[in-house]
Amino acid sequence: MAYVIGEKCVSCGTCAPQCPVAAISEGDTQYVIDPDICISCGTCASVCPVDAIDNG
Repeated sequence: MAYVIGEKCVSCGTCAPQCPVAAISEGDTQYVIDPDICISCGTCASVCPVDAIDNG
């Protein structure tokens, strides 16, 4: 199951460059993960400084 970025996201941008498949992009109010591209590796969740990313 793809990871999702929750409301705690502060749009710091730490997660996006770490994604090995470029599934994370900047949305209107926070970063978002494309579930069709996400490989559920968890790299983004491990680097998020505010724990805003969970395995959906």
